[in-house]
Parts: sequence; C-alpha cells; structure tokens
Amino acid sequence: MDKDKPLLLVQEEDDRRTRGTTTFVKELKKVSYMAAPMVAVSVSQYLLQVISLMMVGHVGELALSGVAIATSFTNVTGFSLLFGMAGALETLGGQAYGAEQYQKLGTYSYCSILSLVSVCFPVSFIWIFMDKLLTLMGQDPRIAEVASIYSIWLIPALFGDAVLQSLVRYFQSQSKILPLFLTSCASMCLHVPLCWALVYKTNLGYIGAAIAITVALWFNVILLAAYMRWSANCAPTRTLVLGDVFVSIKEFLSFALPSAVMVCLEWWSFELLVLLSGLLPNSELETSVLSICLSTTSLHYFVPYGVGAAASTRISNELGAGNPHSARVAVNVVMILGISEAMIVSITLFSCRYVFGYLYSNEPEVIDYVRQMIPFISLSVIVDSLLAVITGVARGTGWQHIGAYVNLGAYYLVGIPVAVLLCFGLHLRGEGLWIGILTGSSLQLLLLGLVTSFTNWQKQASKAQERMCEEKVSYGLLA
Repeated sequence: MDKDKPLLLVQEEDDRRTRGTTTFVKELKKVSYMAAPMVAVSVSQYLLQVISLMMVGHVGELALSGVAIATSFTNVTGFSLLFGMAGALETLGGQAYGAEQYQKLGTYSYCSILSLVSVCFPVSFIWIFMDKLLTLMGQDPRIAEVASIYSIWLIPALFGDAVLQSLVRYFQSQSKILPLFLTSCASMCLHVPLCWALVYKTNLGYIGAAIAITVALWFNVILLAAYMRWSANCAPTRTLVLGDVFVSIKEFLSFALPSAVMVCLEWWSFELLVLLSGLLPNSELETSVLSICLSTTSLHYFVPYGVGAAASTRISNELGAGNPHSARVAVNVVMILGISEAMIVSITLFSCRYVFGYLYSNEPEVIDYVRQMIPFISLSVIVDSLLAVITGVARGTGWQHIGAYVNLGAYYLVGIPVAVLLCFGLHLRGEGLWIGILTGSSLQLLLLGLVTSFTNWQKQASKAQERMCEEKVSYGLLA
C-alpha cells in the first residue's frame, strides 16, 4: 500500500490538472463567444458619429470644424455620462441573472432606462446653449453656432442612447449577444445610405448627419425592444412592476454614479490632452498628430472592450450564482486574452511605424512625427487592453467606487500634471503630453491590478447573494 500511495497522489494531481484545464477551456469558449460579437456591437455604435463626421467633412471646412467640436462636446457632456451610468446594470443585472432572480433583472433594466432618460433633460439644456459656452471659451462664433445647431438636432439621439445603453446591458447580462450583433449591424446598414442621402441629396447638410444618427439609434432601440417584448427567451426577465422599479432607484444610483465618474474622468482626460496640444507653437501639426494617435487607440480600444464586457457578464453571473471559483477562473481567462491581444497589436503597430502615418496624411512632417509617436502608442495599446479588461472585472464585481477614486488620482493628480510638465516645462511637446497620459494609465492599471489580485472572491460572492436576498425581502414588504 505504501508503494501505491505516491502513485495515487500523482493520479489525483493529474486529475485535478485535467479538470482545471477543462474548466479553463470551457470558460475560454464562453468568453470568446461573447467577446467577438461585443466588439462588433461597440464598433458599430462608435462608427455612427465617425461616419457622419467623415461625410460632413466633404460639405465644407466650417461644417467640419463645427461638427467636430460638437461631437467632442456632446461625447464629454452627454454620451460618456450615459455610457458610464449604464455600467451599474452590468453589476446588478448580471448578478441578479446569475442568482436566477430574473424578474429583478427586468426591474433593474427599467430602473436604468428611467434614470438615464432623466439625466438627458439637464444635459439637453446644456446642449441648447452650447454656442454661448463655446464663445465664452474663446471659440470662433461661426463655428460655435454650427456646433450648437448640430447638437440641438442631436438631442433626440441622446434620449435614444439612454434607452439603447440600458437595453444593451439587459441583453449582455443574459449572454444574449446575437440580438445585439444583428440589430447593431442593421442600424449601421441603415445609417450609411441615410446619412449620405440627407447630407448630399437634401438641403440639410450637416443637420442631416445629426438626423441620421438619431434615426439609426432609435431604429436599434425599436429592434431590441421588439425582441425583448415578443421573444420567449425574454419572458422571465421583461416583467414590469413599477413599485419595484422605484424601490430600486436608490440602489441603482449607488452604482451608476461612481460608474459614470470612473468612465468620465478617464474620457475627459484624453479630451483635455487635445485642448492642451492647441496651446503649443505649431498647434496645427501637434493637434493633427495627437488626433491621429487618439483615433488609433480609440478604434483599437473596442477590441479589448469586448473582452471586458464578456468578463463583466461572466463574473457578475458567477458571483450572483455563488460560484467564486468560476469567477476567479473567468478573471484568469480574460487577463490572458487581454495580454495576448495587446502583444499582437502592439508588435504589429511598432513594426509598421515607418508607413503607418501614410494612412492619415501625405505630409512628410506629419508622417515623421507619427513615426516618433508610434513607440508610445504601442505601449498605450498594451496598457489600454489590460485596462479595458480589468475595468470589465470591476463592473462585474461592483468596484465602480474604487475605480472612480483610482481614476481621479491616476489622471488628475499624476497623469495630467506630468503631461503639462513634460510638454511645457521640458518642451517635449506632443510626446510629453502622451507620456504624461500614459503614466496616468499605467498607474491606473497598477492600482486596479492590485485590487483584483487581492480580492476575496468568496466574500464578493456572499455580498452579491446578500444583496439579492435583501432586495427580495424589500419587494416582499412593499407588496
């Protein structure tokens, strides 16, 4: 027997290793199944404004300048806010679905729609008076007027986006990705010809671009709402109980507000980077190159964001179901995927540094400057990929308040001051600005990575289940 004991131990270790590998492969399949379509969903929503801007660019320089500023302003003051607040539904809705409390997922979803639509009213008021705000900031009155008109016509799109962001999280929480993929592709197929027709074949001009965005967003909303209403797959989760919705608003906002702060602080820091580049001596060159860098990193960001969205869903579902081990496995899987994707893209980008600038310009000065920036962009790709994944982990777990504090310190106490010092103090120009923001991103990644590594997943699962039980008692008392 003594001779057989080591053999039994070895067999047990082999069995555990095999089970671990099998679990990892299964989780990898689940995450990949969600991540790839979510990339398409995110990119299609992002391209609505990009395509409109590209088409307006052929109308005239004044229209392009006004729409570009309006796009930046509306993203900062409106769309980023809605995008951030909807992250609360990833936490609450995902955990409710994992706990098999399907009616509660519907309650949180309606609560999200109500909360986000309410936020649209004060934001719309700001957009109506955008021309006065831009003029006070020193902008050309003619450009400010175009930006204001474009933003006013974009207000219906803001309300559509409030509903759309909630519906996207509703389906995402249930891992129902196919409806999101199909409706996003359909809205994009509608947007391109409609935008072309309204901009070039009518007298609307740049106003037609705003109308096209509104129509595409509401078309997407209608398709998803119709699927939610008539699909048997959504029957357990679409029940509406108004009393439950109003009871849940306080809890929803306790996650939504920190989530919005976490997203907006990061988003605003990059917009501030562009504004700072306009203060440099050769501002036209600096702003152009920095815009190229931001466009490149922004477009790439949607790939790891899809992985992060999958991470958020898998982790919130497993925590709600009381499976801390599965949540930990999901974290390991998405981090490996994030690192692999980041290395592939970063190495490819660095290898193409001598020709990459030709994608955006034929000016030798711009191409050479972009070549100098590519090493920093490659580093940013790595950091952004891991951040997109790890913030998905934060949303799935419910760490939005921690993320808000981390972003405040990383970007506004470290990143932006370092960028200003390097750019204007040490005269590194655009390179200094990018190094500063890369420093902030790296610090953010380090801090969130430490939070993740020291997480007690058993405790997080217990919290999720306690939250579901408390809400269940509250609903019962209300009834």
